[in-house]
Amino acid sequence: MTRLLRRALPALVLLALVALPYSTVGVPVLFDGALNAPGTLQMLAICLVFGGLALGYDLLFGRTGLLSFGHALYIAAGAYGTGILVTHARWPLWAAVAVTVLATAALAALLGAVALRTTGIAFAMVTLAFAQVAWIVVGRDPGGLTGGEEGLPLDAAGLPAALVGVANTADLYWLALAFLLVVVVVVHGIDRAPLGRVLTGLRDDERRVAVLGLSPYRLKLGTFVLAGALAALGGAVHVLIVGGASPHLASADLTLSLIVMTVLGGAGTRWGAVVGGVAYAYLDQRLTQVGGGLPGPLGQPLFILGALFVLAVYFAPAGLTGIARLVRRTA
Repeated sequence: MTRLLRRALPALVLLALVALPYSTVGVPVLFDGALNAPGTLQMLAICLVFGGLALGYDLLFGRTGLLSFGHALYIAAGAYGTGILVTHARWPLWAAVAVTVLATAALAALLGAVALRTTGIAFAMVTLAFAQVAWIVVGRDPGGLTGGEEGLPLDAAGLPAALVGVANTADLYWLALAFLLVVVVVVHGIDRAPLGRVLTGLRDDERRVAVLGLSPYRLKLGTFVLAGALAALGGAVHVLIVGGASPHLASADLTLSLIVMTVLGGAGTRWGAVVGGVAYAYLDQRLTQVGGGLPGPLGQPLFILGALFVLAVYFAPAGLTGIARLVRRTA
């Protein structure tokens, strides 16, 4: 019975998340309003997006052993690509998203083909260099396309009516949930397939994979491209939820945040990155709202997040999901 409940838990959580916009229940400590309030739904939508982004990054880091410092480049490409095509080129939204994701996958293939000629810290530095170039380009606002430091507001006239306005915040929430579900299906499908065991072999000992007659370079490049495409899709969903793209999406800080999310939840575990991404995004937003009235460094969300991360790594090196496994074993 316990095993059956454990297997059914993801489906039950999904049903609860789908029905959440219909709930008028209030949680005073965690949220300012009811669960179906527009502000609460937008916050939860952002948390779900970052849960998906963290899981997509974990496909690289936790499952394949590729420490990329430039993953934010592909998130920014998805956000700015969608925003530019919708706002400046007047493309339909879904066509803009599809073309942006495909173009970002091609970009990931091109940059990955170069970066994956290196390994270890050299690979991390090469990916960081590519991302920094993108961040500089976004900040200089070439042709007035990106908006520079002010960011690129999304033109609501080019969006479907169901995704515009405070009254339709629930639709954006469901869109974020759909993105998370897509990433979960893709990543967990790879985990259950033979490819998942091959990627684990790449992470643990690349030479063993080569001895089997497989090409580590091609496998890593394919994973790199897939992770980039998922990041672009997440960037496109993010730009819809917040109403625009900002230079922060192209910064190295965002990639570092993804690393923290993955480690916080438990790198390479089934649900660790999702839990870490949702928890980190929630704390980041919530502490920004309530932390201003606290004295000294306690009023800085980054200080609190950093302290919590240090404590989590020290006391729970296997992440939040590692704590859950330990509790189940001792129960």
